[in-house]
Amino acid sequence: MKKQGNSIGVVAPQRAHFDEPLTLRSGSVLPAYDLVYETYGALNAAKSNAILVCHALSGHHHVAGHYADDPANLGWWDNIIGPGRPLDTDKFFIVGVNNLGGCHGSTGPSTINPTTGKPWGADFPLVAVVDWVRAQSRLADSLGIDSWAAVIGGSLGGMQALRWTITFPERIRHALVIAAAPKLTAQNIAFNDVARQAILTDPEFHGGHYYEHGVFPRRGLRLARMLGHITYLSDDQMDQKFGRELRHGAFAFDYGVEFEVESYLRHQGDKFAGYFDANTYLLMTKALDYFDPAREGDGDLAQALAVARAKFLVIAFSTDWRFSPARSREIVSALLKNGQDVSYAEPRCNFGHDSFLMDDPHYHAVVRAYLDRVKI
Repeated sequence: MKKQGNSIGVVAPQRAHFDEPLTLRSGSVLPAYDLVYETYGALNAAKSNAILVCHALSGHHHVAGHYADDPANLGWWDNIIGPGRPLDTDKFFIVGVNNLGGCHGSTGPSTINPTTGKPWGADFPLVAVVDWVRAQSRLADSLGIDSWAAVIGGSLGGMQALRWTITFPERIRHALVIAAAPKLTAQNIAFNDVARQAILTDPEFHGGHYYEHGVFPRRGLRLARMLGHITYLSDDQMDQKFGRELRHGAFAFDYGVEFEVESYLRHQGDKFAGYFDANTYLLMTKALDYFDPAREGDGDLAQALAVARAKFLVIAFSTDWRFSPARSREIVSALLKNGQDVSYAEPRCNFGHDSFLMDDPHYHAVVRAYLDRVKI
């Protein structure tokens, strides 16, 4: 499929250091920290055209474009960002940031704890979505951005956009909440726990301090990713892509890789374990589990969202069973109950939860149409 508009081209990451301590929801305090981020487009004189892109569980700051020394390394949302694309860099200044606890340059478990001179490991405090939003607000301050034209994200990124409207209602004018949910179901928490157990029980985990042992819980992280990846895809997509195809045309009557879908999952697991940090995976899944802004409204989501001043676009995908459209409609219903401005779309896209990452023309047209109306 030919992409509309152009790629952003060569980009480079930047680093912001913060000496002001950050008190986390857990009560722990980070005395100082770094955030790695990238920007695309130009900030206008009024600094009113900035959009924050929040990443999902396995995402990072490299949202669009490619690096000069690695042309094949495209940003994870490159298909939607660039000149003439739905997130149009001729109009908007786009910011992507690697969240606290990440493993792509921002302060996290694999970075050095200044107190010990060793990697933080399991000593890195658990973070919540609200902690990420507060850290992002300080990054906005450092860039001179008083108010985001929009905050956008899919999955866990959509939850951050939702959190922004509650924690800093005066600093966000539009929220694009895509393939997200107001909180995890028991089933989703269960999936996350099984994934974590795969890592925690890996003999090479060493209580989270595997860095000091010169090893990595690769098997556990590989299994965690394989499990997660199954939930990101739709049943129809997996059937169309793999069916019951055998790699070698006949049963081998052993426990090796026989079906094409097995080969695919193992490849995805191995690839992920090659670049992602296991402690970060644990942190990110816990942040997902803890997210539930309705707790601040005595269990009433509408009450929690009543402070929001932003206009909303909520998008769900019919084949997404991990965060089903019914969960997005809960957000829409809460906003409508308050009389708040919300638009809802449910594009037909066959890629399950991963649909928010895809170059789907209907989905992209919805985002484009909404952002075209955003005044800067």
